[in-house]
Amino acid sequence: MKAKLGVDVGGTFTDLALWDETARRLAVLKVPSVPHDPSEGILAGIRALTARESIPAAALGFLAHGTTVATNALLEGKGARTALITTRGFRDLLEIARQKRPDLYDLMADKPPPLVPRDRRFEVRERLLADGTVLEKLSLDDVRKALAALVGHASPPEAIAVCFLYSFLDPTHEHQAAAEIRERFPACYLSLSSDVSPEFREYERLSTTVLNAYLGPLISRYVERFGAEVRRLGVPRPAFINQSNGGIMSVATAARHPVRALLSGPSAGVMGAAWAARQAGFHSIITFDMGGTSTDVARGERGQAIVGGARVVAGHPVRIPTLEIESVGAGGGSLARVDSGGALKVGPESAGADPGPACYGRGGTRPTVTDANVVLGRLSATHLLDGGMPLRADLAAAAVERLAAELRLSPVEAARGILSVVQTNMLGAIRVVSVRKGYDPRAYTMVAFGGAGPLHAAALARDLGIPQVLVPPAPGILCAIGLLVEPLRLDLVRTCVQRLDALTAGEAERRFAEMEAEATSWLDQEDVPSARRRLARAFDMRYLGQNFELTIAAPSGGPVVDLVALRQAFFREHERVYGYAAADEPVQVVAVRLTALGEPEPIALPRLPTAAQPEPDPARVGERSVYFDEAEGFVTTPIYRRERLLAGHCIAGPAVIEQMDSTTVILPGQDALVDAHGNLLIRTVDGTDARR
Repeated sequence: MKAKLGVDVGGTFTDLALWDETARRLAVLKVPSVPHDPSEGILAGIRALTARESIPAAALGFLAHGTTVATNALLEGKGARTALITTRGFRDLLEIARQKRPDLYDLMADKPPPLVPRDRRFEVRERLLADGTVLEKLSLDDVRKALAALVGHASPPEAIAVCFLYSFLDPTHEHQAAAEIRERFPACYLSLSSDVSPEFREYERLSTTVLNAYLGPLISRYVERFGAEVRRLGVPRPAFINQSNGGIMSVATAARHPVRALLSGPSAGVMGAAWAARQAGFHSIITFDMGGTSTDVARGERGQAIVGGARVVAGHPVRIPTLEIESVGAGGGSLARVDSGGALKVGPESAGADPGPACYGRGGTRPTVTDANVVLGRLSATHLLDGGMPLRADLAAAAVERLAAELRLSPVEAARGILSVVQTNMLGAIRVVSVRKGYDPRAYTMVAFGGAGPLHAAALARDLGIPQVLVPPAPGILCAIGLLVEPLRLDLVRTCVQRLDALTAGEAERRFAEMEAEATSWLDQEDVPSARRRLARAFDMRYLGQNFELTIAAPSGGPVVDLVALRQAFFREHERVYGYAAADEPVQVVAVRLTALGEPEPIALPRLPTAAQPEPDPARVGERSVYFDEAEGFVTTPIYRRERLLAGHCIAGPAVIEQMDSTTVILPGQDALVDAHGNLLIRTVDGTDARR
């Protein structure tokens, strides 16, 4: 017996997906999260699921975890007391930042406070030139003086970041400083820029290094404790942690590089959605993940999630490979309120797992999106999780009625208003990843998942003109499933700023060979079989004088990089992104990149039996009154059980489909077709197939 387990922790629920490799069967479970210690919910879920499926912990040959601990620590300001040692003249770079302002016309906008206050930032004498030549050796006396000041500091550091100018070309000075720090502060978490983000652009590199130090003590303790608890359960192999780039890493790597897990949770869902869509034959997708606290959306092309080189999280730039995900504080637990101007607002504050929405009956009194869905009949009035979580419709109604009184509306109008506002917020996020980047959402298929995603997806798709929505078989658990289909991933980079016409194929090969040796060593450490290893080369390129780069995959087909084909590939990508290409302008290479992948053993869900007729009568379990804007009132609506549906069944809207981990709403004028893999394909009645 052999099995794989994925565990994703959200703000409201902890999701588990267990793949039994012997029986070729997927089992899922959803349990409440434990906000004060997420590992409690994880371990309880693992015990419950393995016991239910009669799979001993010793049979778990793989266990991966997606976590929001790093994100929450940054958002809540609960990271470590951090100190910074940097090159003389760069002490205030964290606050100087870039000239670009987040909001150009808001002169009163608040900036996030620096993660390292000025009295814990120290300068030392050292300087490399832009070609890596040593202009001034590191002054160890300056380092020792800085450390002496930290010893006597009123708030001694728990973590120390070191970032020297041009250390990505030669890390010697940072390593010398690190030796002094380890001798004086052996218990301090240490973060070196040459290790965390070894590429040019000093502000982003400094910000990323400081973030790594700020998160380091908390995350390293968390992942090491998690790894120890998993071993105590009897799991034979070390656990893995999800990264922001759509890959997984070992617990040991996560402890050294916690910044790589900054968007650990959302990225697993995007990878799971891309996998589910590929199986169903869809390759241009918009992922829509609505959970209890937030909504995360992304775009996928050619069956793959899109990885970017940098992003800003809570006002802090992070320069690491990251899936291009847009998040908004809109979830099932998002709280509704009336602001000082009398307008209805929903989120970003959430009721979370405790006390949760009013309908949970755990002491919550303020109305949430979940309460509005209960009032409008879209959610069951009695339970969630197949009866595992009782609901109190009377408490939901009371919470919405109090809000309605403030707004001078009826309870139904207030509930409709809550859903309208939260859906407007989510529409804005989808437009950021599509329309604002020049992509027409009507050319895409929406993949809806998360506990609340299928509740709202049909309405969002209608408003955006998206022709169809794909709802995977276990949408509320898809983030956990994503952990089972993600590869092990390591991203390496070497800065190489020079004109393309001055770069020789031999020099490019030498740089790649250096990274490939490092990648091979890492794959060896992770015990990845040779048949499942893959190395992908790429170049960061721009026109000479530009300030932003495009990442271009190295042309394949020969043993040596084809620089002529690379130049043409850059022109094609530049024209696609910016609308033009200038073939007579000089092109510059900024960096060379290598991605090492350890592909997982494939998972192929069994096909459903085919229905004898399209009408899903055996799956219909009842009916209830549900409000639909299209009908301008409540409509008696059939209720179906998802697990009773067979391939070929077609459900005409309006309808509600319930399952353990989620609820799907089909609007009037839509239908839902069940495909061979058990996916629901929601379409307008005259919709067209968007497989591409």
